[in-house]
Order: sequence, then C-alpha cells, then structure tokens
Amino acid sequence: MQTTQMMLCGCNGRMGQTVSRLCGERDGIEILAGCDVAGRNAFAYPVYKTPEECAERPDVIVDFSSPPSLARLDALFAYCAARAVPVVLCATGYDAAQLAKIEMAAQTLPVFRSGNMSLGVHLLMQLAKNAAAVLGQDCDIEIIERHHRNKIDAPSGTALMLFDALSGALPYQPEPVYNRQPERRARGEKEIGIHSVRGGTVVGEHEVVFAGHDEIVTVTHSARSREVFAAGAIRAAMFMAGVNKPGLYDMRSIVG
Repeated sequence: MQTTQMMLCGCNGRMGQTVSRLCGERDGIEILAGCDVAGRNAFAYPVYKTPEECAERPDVIVDFSSPPSLARLDALFAYCAARAVPVVLCATGYDAAQLAKIEMAAQTLPVFRSGNMSLGVHLLMQLAKNAAAVLGQDCDIEIIERHHRNKIDAPSGTALMLFDALSGALPYQPEPVYNRQPERRARGEKEIGIHSVRGGTVVGEHEVVFAGHDEIVTVTHSARSREVFAAGAIRAAMFMAGVNKPGLYDMRSIVG
C-alpha cells in the first residue's frame, strides 16, 4: 500500500493537532511537513510559517487554517500550481472574494472543498433532501445549528450546505431567514429559518425541522468529537492524492 504524504496547514490549531494524532495512528498516510503562521515546531515533522518555505514535496495539502485570509489562499494556490499538488480545503467562513478565488483555482488545480468533513453530515444532507421532496410542500422547514462558544462564523458552513441541499429538492426557491427580530409578521410560506446557537464546548450539532399540521419530523446529526472531521479530512487527502484533473471536488466525489 502506497503511503500518502501530506502537508498540513494550520497544524497548530485544534483540528490540525487532531489530524496529526490520527495520522500517527494510521497506516497509508503520513504528514511530511506542516505550515502554520505561528511557526511552532512541536511535531515529529518540520513546520514552516508559509508554504513557500517548505522544501518537501507532498502528495497533497490539507488546509485547516481558521479562517484563511485571501493573501494566504493566494500563497497556497501558488504553491500548489508550482508543484502540481492537489489541495483539500477544510476551513469554513469563506467570504465571497475567497469563494471566487477558490472557483478560479479549481480551473487549473484539483481542489477539494467541503463546509463539513464528516461523512455523517453528508448522509444528513441526503436524508434532508429526501424528506424535503416528500414533505416540502406541506411543512415549514427550519435549520438549527449549535457550536462551541469560540466558533467565529455564523451560520455554520454546514447549515448553509443544508440550505443549498434543501433548495435543490424543493419545488420552489426558498428564502433564507437569519433573523426574525426586525419584523413582526407571520412566517412566510417559502422561508427557511437558519438559527445559530453558540455556547460551551459543543463540537457541532445540526438539525433540520419539518413542521407540518399536527406532526413534526426532524433529521439530526451530532458530532461528539473533532475526530469525525479529522477522519473525513484524511480520507479526502488520500482520495485527492491520486487526482490530477483540475476541478472542484467535495464529499460526493468520495461517497457518491
């Protein structure tokens, strides 16, 4: 079995440390080098402050920077282009300019991006789509996401992914509503409320509520540790290490 050699960007963060630990416990993948703005070297592999400083040649880059700046994305994509290395983007909270940059990079590079690296979340999305196809005409739909107190972006990238998934399954274009406080009015028929809860040490919970006449159907996913996201990132890295065709890939590329 060939071993995938990875560069891990954001290796000093909580997710980076979890990925490092899991890679050390698994066969078939190893971290060749790390990249982090702090530049700390507390790992068995060398750590650089920028990708340009890295002399090693990885098979794939996994980026858990949080949140990356546009300048750092430029440096990352420049490194990948110069060495023909695919990249797995695991960060969330990208703004419009960053998303446009990612789309542009995918025209010449293999780029994997997902708002959530958990395989279970992608099953949740499929179940929510199936429920929307059956119940969407007769139910009000709400999305509720809960995360730890230190999460910066709201709503979560996963909540937005769920909204997009539901939109593709409904016979109408829903309207996302993030805050009902400014207006005192009844709920619109085509609204999907997206609600963010921040507190404590909640790793990540997502719930889709289908509220109909005298009955409620809910579809829920709860992550109990960061390992589920790290495991998904490792799986994506091993998949992308064998991809050389430019394009934008996601979990559907792996699990169908």
